[in-house]
Amino acid sequence: MQEWVSTRGFMFTSTHLLRRRRFLPLFATQLFNAFNDNLYKTTMVLFVVYAVYNDETTEASFSGLASALFILPFFILSALAGQLADMRDKATIIRTVKLCEIGLMIIGAIGLYMAWRGIMVHAVAIPLLLLALFLTGVQSTFLGPIKYAILPQHLKKDEVLAGTGLVEAGTYIAILIGTILAGPIAVDHTGWAAIGIIVVSCIGYMVSRQIPSAPPLGEIEKLDWHILRASVKLVRDTMHNAEVYYAILAISFFWTIGAVLFIQFPPLAKNTIMASPEVASLFLVVFSVGVAIGSVAVNALLKGKVSARYSPVSVIVMGLFVVAFYVVAKLWEADQPTSLLGVGEFIAWPMATVLLLCLLGISVAGGMFVVPLYAFLTTRVSPDKASRTIAANNIVNSGAMVGGSLLAMALSAVGIPITEQILLCAVMCLFSAWLAKRLITAENEAAELAAASGA
Repeated sequence: MQEWVSTRGFMFTSTHLLRRRRFLPLFATQLFNAFNDNLYKTTMVLFVVYAVYNDETTEASFSGLASALFILPFFILSALAGQLADMRDKATIIRTVKLCEIGLMIIGAIGLYMAWRGIMVHAVAIPLLLLALFLTGVQSTFLGPIKYAILPQHLKKDEVLAGTGLVEAGTYIAILIGTILAGPIAVDHTGWAAIGIIVVSCIGYMVSRQIPSAPPLGEIEKLDWHILRASVKLVRDTMHNAEVYYAILAISFFWTIGAVLFIQFPPLAKNTIMASPEVASLFLVVFSVGVAIGSVAVNALLKGKVSARYSPVSVIVMGLFVVAFYVVAKLWEADQPTSLLGVGEFIAWPMATVLLLCLLGISVAGGMFVVPLYAFLTTRVSPDKASRTIAANNIVNSGAMVGGSLLAMALSAVGIPITEQILLCAVMCLFSAWLAKRLITAENEAAELAAASGA
């Protein structure tokens, strides 16, 4: 009965928030932003891989370059973004960034249209697509620290959990819709994607104008525009807490694995699985659904407590599913279709179900591993430092992901087949498990210290 009342209260709070100006515009802005980012990124990568290049090595190199360009701004600009988020009005920053999004999406739309029509594809269209992708990374860099840090300013204490859950749910829904739409329009109807991303960016900006003001909470400090110095200082000031330190390292190494997997994935889907763009889009949807399932499952197991206790076993299970996926891919390679499979043909193909279950297992276990770790970043620091802690995490994460992207590109350049590279990710999962184990040790030591201080 108590559990029912608690659930009912959570649902009431969630519904209540969706009717309030202090939450709804932020929720909608994030939803449109996630949708647009994924519609553009997925359409762009699928179009180039399927319609421009016809060589696995070149496709993998492009995928790696695209990933690196999107991630690079997080490494370069996160320190500035974190400072701004804690020292300036967060609503003003959001509106400014969303206005800039219209311009960058126009650049991306021009690139998509030119590539679709075959106009100066290699000389102009692809550079424009990559420029827009880089600018999308810049946009995400500045929005990232704000997205969650703004909620405690607009919501009551007992509303923050519900608000965070709604933002997460909305983000996943938007990612799914953007990814699903990208599959069927990526190659044959690219012009609609070009129009769509501009329209959605305009809607997102208009909605962002309704977000209430969110002035800085702490003392307003002078911005340090020296990017390198500010980045080093931000990371150094953040990493002195052992729990935050190991959480950031574990998250960063996890996303190194993620970078390698996502770079390998489009060429693997096309050349090994013989999947059409629609099927490749389905794979990405399975990944997103799996992460969502993993986050819900681990939160249920932890019962709201911030802990890494399930992270080591989760990432080991993820590694086992990666190995299983490798085995299925090798077997698939031995009995490969002669042409690209549509969704119906793929589902009917032997071992398709096993392949999808492997992908789902990787993403569910990955979600169970990484989601609890993010909670350490905001619960182990004071509220006025939350944005900068997230920004510090973004710096280390992005550096690791760029490293993963370069590694994947190097492996492809020296001729290591995409399928074989998957095993590297399985090995890397073991190191992630070790980092998570170190985090548990730091977590227990902090709890003992707190208990002793309380006594």
